[in-house]
Amino acid sequence: MPRVYLDHAATTPVHPEVIAAMLPYFHNSFGNPSSIHSFGRESRQAVDDAREKVARLLGASAREIFFTSGGTEADNIAIQGVALAKKGQGRHIITSQIEHHAVLDACKYLETQGFAVTYLPVDEYGRVRVEDVKAALRPDTILITIMHANNEVGTIQPIREISAIAREHKITFHTDAVQTVGSIPVHVDDLGVDMLTLSAHKFYGPKGVGVLYIRKGTKLKPLYHGGGQERKFRPGTENHVGIIGLAKALEIATADMDTKQAEITALRDKLMAGLLEIPEVKPNGHPTERLPGNVNISIRYVEGESLILSLDMQGVAVSSGSACTSGSLDPSHVLLAMGLSHGEAHGSLRLTLGRDNTPADIDYVLAALPPIVDRLRQMSPLFHKR
Repeated sequence: MPRVYLDHAATTPVHPEVIAAMLPYFHNSFGNPSSIHSFGRESRQAVDDAREKVARLLGASAREIFFTSGGTEADNIAIQGVALAKKGQGRHIITSQIEHHAVLDACKYLETQGFAVTYLPVDEYGRVRVEDVKAALRPDTILITIMHANNEVGTIQPIREISAIAREHKITFHTDAVQTVGSIPVHVDDLGVDMLTLSAHKFYGPKGVGVLYIRKGTKLKPLYHGGGQERKFRPGTENHVGIIGLAKALEIATADMDTKQAEITALRDKLMAGLLEIPEVKPNGHPTERLPGNVNISIRYVEGESLILSLDMQGVAVSSGSACTSGSLDPSHVLLAMGLSHGEAHGSLRLTLGRDNTPADIDYVLAALPPIVDRLRQMSPLFHKR
């Protein structure tokens, strides 16, 4: 039985060249980067080189790159750090209803600390309306945080237009770019953002390491205390092995991005076209402004969890939403915000492609899924009552 992995939005396998780059630092060059002896200096040099590389690939300076344990920590440092630094100027934050829970939960926490948060709606494609951002502005708005692209439906947000509004009103602007870095071109000056977060395991790097880009001059206070690493924004001994892997993975992803983007987009379009041949299936997300590898559909009269388990028995790995909420029985907050019913949201399926998927993978999935849908619908009382 073939094994087909279509859950790259949740995580990706580590690229062989990334593993090779990391291996020496597990044993031979294992020193603490803060130590001044030769072992430590070797590790420090590797971290410095990785920082320079990441900065160059994002269009930033090395002093604007801060290594973290991943996207969730980076989001929290960015959002809470700005709130703490600017609370004397205002206590209003603007975000969207479809953000990752790392952003939503950070904002909800700040509401308990006396901050006001506006959660912007999205259109039927999962896109924030620029006019809604303008309408939500208040004299006390200190931060706007809108994701670059959604992790469930793949819709890319109008970040350049939103950043222009933020810049005009001198409001700090943060974007969660965890789903876009390594998948589509990301340049901090082109986007116009003050802060940007990314996570290595989304682009064939190791888990447990990420980056927070902080534009020079941006005000925020550290959340942690206990060391001087990462200029006190993320104290603690650096994960130098992970940092080296992150930089190598980003280098590889950037070098062949145009080729891989075209290949993955072609497979995505083939997959989407085949899925839409199944009766009563509708696509979710923007038809054109979407990530190359993202396919999200709703299948009427079928539960997403049953689809996932049935496909897994056929060797196919997919999801029905964010990996961070896969244990929840609640329907996707993203799909509900887009106007889908609870039934449509519960019947959603997310299939996300990567660099190693092939046309044969797509053919296999398109052959395996229709019989599963038919079988599950025959068991559904809603299907028979339609």
